[in-house]
Amino acid sequence: RGLAQAGLGGAQKKARREHRTLVLWDETGHSFRIRPGTTWARRGLTPVLRRVSKRREVSSIVAITPDGRLYARHFRTSISSRCVIQALRFFRRKIGTPLLVVWDRLNAHRSRATTDFIAAHAQDYAVAYLPAYAPELNPEEQCNALVKRAMANALPGSVDDLHRLARREFGRLKRHPEMIVRFFRHAGLSVTGIP
Repeated sequence: RGLAQAGLGGAQKKARREHRTLVLWDETGHSFRIRPGTTWARRGLTPVLRRVSKRREVSSIVAITPDGRLYARHFRTSISSRCVIQALRFFRRKIGTPLLVVWDRLNAHRSRATTDFIAAHAQDYAVAYLPAYAPELNPEEQCNALVKRAMANALPGSVDDLHRLARREFGRLKRHPEMIVRFFRHAGLSVTGIP
């Protein structure tokens, strides 16, 4: 089942009709608790990975466009309405056109503060919701998974290091728009004119 089948093909048409940029949005958290991946070690010497903390220390809000652009904001707190509004302003400024934001039903997306902000800036933002319990329909989820795999064996020594690592890995992905376009295709949404 792709985005078009979930009714989000209409969101794409609405974005074109209203001259908005379609962005798929999601949040992810980074902590020192990340499950380690595989690595090389001398036989009989199992590497020991020490974690500084088990709490979520850095949260990322990421928005991607069907033509392969990626925008990210990172916060040293859990995602709140305040973070969402800051990210909306940042993405609008960076993209330069009104946005049609497609996101899930996170409380911070549906809160009074967020909905009031969007209503007060209707010329800049329109919103569509993903179906409940359907993360496979959001191509941004694949961005998060790729970044988490890249960070799997990292041993940041501080929250500053963790923050830098998250920024670096999303920055690396940003330099590969063709991969982001493939994520959209995998989710069942493609854009005419994108190879």
